[in-house]
Amino acid sequence: MVIGLGSGHASGMAIQYLGQQLHAGALKDIVGIPMSVASASEAAKAGIPLEQYQDGSQIDFAFDDADIIEEETLIAVIGRQTCKSILNAANKHVFMITEKQYKGTLDGSIPVVVQSLNWMETAEEIDDLFLGDAEVWRRSSIGQAGPIGGDFPLVTREGHNVIDVIFTSPIQSLAEVAESLDKVNGVVDHGIVSKFPCIAVIASDSGLCIINNPPTDAVQNDSDSSITAVYIVTLKQAPAAHYYGELKKETNVFNHGSPHRRKNLHGPRNKWISHQSSDSYIARVHDSLLRRVLRGEKYLKLYSYHYLINGFAVLVTSQQADKLSRRREVANVVLDFSVRTATTHTPQFLGLPKGAWLKEGGYETAGEGIVIGFIDTGIDPTHPSFSDDLSKNSYPVPSHFSGICEVTRDFPSGSCNRKLIAARHFAASAITRGIFNSTQDYASPFDGDGHGTHTASVAAGNHGIPVIVAGHHFGNASGMAPRSHIAVYKALYKSFGGFAADVVAAIDQAAQDGVDIISLSITPNRRPPGLATFFNPIDMALLSAVKAGIFVVQAAGNTGPSPKSMSSFSPWIFTVGAACHDRVYINSITLGNNVTITGVGLAPGTDNDTMYTLISALHALNNDTTVTDDMYVGECQDSSNFNQDLVQGKLLICSYSIRFVLGLSTIKQALETAKNLSATGVVFYMDPFVIGFQLNPIPMRMSGIIISSPDDSKILLKYYNSSLERDEFSKKITRFGAVASISGGLKANYNSSAPVIMYYSARGPDPEDSLLDDADILKPNLVAPGNFIWAAWSSLGTDSVEFQGENFAMMSGTSMAAPHVAGLAALIKQRFPNFSPSAIASALSTTASLYDKNGGPILAQRYNDYMSFLCGINGSGPVIFNYTGQNCWMYNSTINGADLNLPSVTISKLDQCRTVQRTVVNIAGNETYSVGWSAPYGVAVKVAPTHFSIASGEKQVLNIIFSAIMNSTTASFGRIGLFGSQGHVLNIPLAVILKIYTTSLMAED
Repeated sequence: MVIGLGSGHASGMAIQYLGQQLHAGALKDIVGIPMSVASASEAAKAGIPLEQYQDGSQIDFAFDDADIIEEETLIAVIGRQTCKSILNAANKHVFMITEKQYKGTLDGSIPVVVQSLNWMETAEEIDDLFLGDAEVWRRSSIGQAGPIGGDFPLVTREGHNVIDVIFTSPIQSLAEVAESLDKVNGVVDHGIVSKFPCIAVIASDSGLCIINNPPTDAVQNDSDSSITAVYIVTLKQAPAAHYYGELKKETNVFNHGSPHRRKNLHGPRNKWISHQSSDSYIARVHDSLLRRVLRGEKYLKLYSYHYLINGFAVLVTSQQADKLSRRREVANVVLDFSVRTATTHTPQFLGLPKGAWLKEGGYETAGEGIVIGFIDTGIDPTHPSFSDDLSKNSYPVPSHFSGICEVTRDFPSGSCNRKLIAARHFAASAITRGIFNSTQDYASPFDGDGHGTHTASVAAGNHGIPVIVAGHHFGNASGMAPRSHIAVYKALYKSFGGFAADVVAAIDQAAQDGVDIISLSITPNRRPPGLATFFNPIDMALLSAVKAGIFVVQAAGNTGPSPKSMSSFSPWIFTVGAACHDRVYINSITLGNNVTITGVGLAPGTDNDTMYTLISALHALNNDTTVTDDMYVGECQDSSNFNQDLVQGKLLICSYSIRFVLGLSTIKQALETAKNLSATGVVFYMDPFVIGFQLNPIPMRMSGIIISSPDDSKILLKYYNSSLERDEFSKKITRFGAVASISGGLKANYNSSAPVIMYYSARGPDPEDSLLDDADILKPNLVAPGNFIWAAWSSLGTDSVEFQGENFAMMSGTSMAAPHVAGLAALIKQRFPNFSPSAIASALSTTASLYDKNGGPILAQRYNDYMSFLCGINGSGPVIFNYTGQNCWMYNSTINGADLNLPSVTISKLDQCRTVQRTVVNIAGNETYSVGWSAPYGVAVKVAPTHFSIASGEKQVLNIIFSAIMNSTTASFGRIGLFGSQGHVLNIPLAVILKIYTTSLMAED
């Protein structure tokens, strides 16, 4: 086998691993072709036979580190031109990257190799090609790029120059950029690699994700009529939910939309499901259309959507999709796209025991009668957090709910109960792509990942469930609404995430079943293209869900901290970011020189007042092992490598390298090694290459600590090495002089610094389109606890290797924050059953940091307001008609985002002066309010009236005038406060970006 050997840190580890396998006899007849001097040197050290690349060389596969990989297409950008010929000669590519390098929205630079003779003309042509979107610099001989015309250019071995095309606007398509560059005279090569098949190995905090072969639509060639892809087709006739919406008479902002709900039995219903039902009228219409348009041709219909959108998902060729799009009754044809997945104390942190729970009679009834639908990775029905045996009182399935419980071999009859009242799975789109593994991914609602079980228990898990992990008790867990009911719609999977066609089917079914709340801890892999981010199948289906009276919560995404990194866009969706809460687990190690270093680890401490000898794994090898034999021996993954007599009773020092992040080494295995060697505990020091990753506290059954700072790791190693005593002549170690004790991290500590926004939580401003124009919509709507959250874990969950086999796991992300809010929304819905989704959003947003049990004024808007907002977007009329079947002439298209009656005011381009209105409705008794405000920096604010009295059920209009004082390219923030005589308080956040266009500025342009 001939292998192309790449360059970079990950490629270096891969070369070393190949050498180990070759040395052990596991691999034979391997020949490597190095792509650089560094990879040749690494391969020589590893003992891999080498050949030099020549034109015509046959290469079975090649691996390399990539700078960036484009989501969906797996097209890569590499920074080294010299290796591309080897990659092009390979039959298959393997690219290795971190999660942050796997992007939907691309930026950065692309290297282009140009002929040196006419390099200036070539550079200018490239500059004209991307005018306004990129800068073109020639790379200098010292490795730095300089403007066109710069001195001392870099000259390749072939005598060419290198141009860096530095994009200042997002790259819409790498394939289009590559095609454009290939047409430029003088371009020899560039750093875009798009040959298939390709495998992407992506490293993240939770381990490795391997994407094998791109989706068929990503590499689709119009000239090949046999290549198929999944398309979502919508028809012009309105879906069922819209007709129900007309029956509801939306004049009352509190209407929920219950007329569509049907009487149910007192227990969950089980049903064997082997195929999609097509017995409804709308499904028959879809089938008839496909038969007529694609007469005699092959196609596969995956779903019929009829409740939230009228349409279907179908596997067809691009030519067949074009035929469908030309039909008069067809509104829209959209290519399917991918999506991904984005507590013992947080109820107390949020004040629930003495607040909302107390108001509803305590945790025993908190959330009862409310159904939360989870679109996620499924659920483990055996977990005690979802049992209904804990209920002492009557606990009927809500009469308005009509969902069923799918029954399969790994989700048997009886999995559902009065708590978990429905469960189904959706994977048709994934199956058509050939990436669904029914054994690993479970063709059932069962959660083989852990993520879905975790999120469901955060929102609605039973109260008082003991959290026991690694033999340690960390308290008792509870969901935010512990008596609410759970309906599961599995549409995401461990190995590949999910696809919009499956997610829309899940949302459509959840709404039809009659859920009250939809919780989405998922986000799209890329910003939706087109006229506006709001116009995509998922968001438009959720708009119909809101019309049907369903409150929708979505995670903001874990793509922060950059501005405009938001992955949840629309004003009808309640977007939740992640913040820390006030509980932390801290352990520490005290060295013999009285230096104390803090770290992480859910581990017991060593015995009080006892100092134990430290020994490095590299100094505890047995006579048969050397670092040459196993360069990763310092990671303590195999106890047979070590001398037990040296380690017994000591603290074993192990290295924490990038291999732990990649999942190639594990804390669990290192602890097993220490246990087998009778060590007292384990101390992990941080490899300097591990940067940019958050280390979650990891459960340990013995004393241990992970020193998360490379600088602190240096302090430990310096002390250890300085304390070694060696023989004067042989230099062998005669005594290990370093000692230390570990203070355990099992006890929670509480601080007053919370909440603080987590670095990974996606930020606003809300991007209105793929060009990153700002929308007048505040995102996220709210932040909630999302860091280090204890919650239920699937018995077969594999999302976190350190919690495999445990009943609970500590996870972080906006995925954990969103279900907190879903649970809180259930409590509000229980207290105020007639609240509309926007009324619930107002109650959450305007009193988020207060302990108001009874409610005061709220702000609300209707479906028609959202439609007016969408119609106000330039050129949106045809798109809206395509999605909804409704014409914009029916709506007031002068409304923009700032004019929506949202519980916030956002103005992304304040030039001079702007007036907006907000209308509050009083849901409490008669009260008198005074109005105060804190203006955003650089803005003058005036609100009228400043005092008003309002009776129960009455409305009051607030006129808010914003006047710009100075220019600012970043958002500034303020708030308006309404302070009632009965103690009610309402806070309206303000966010403003100033862009003052003066006469003089215009003249200069």
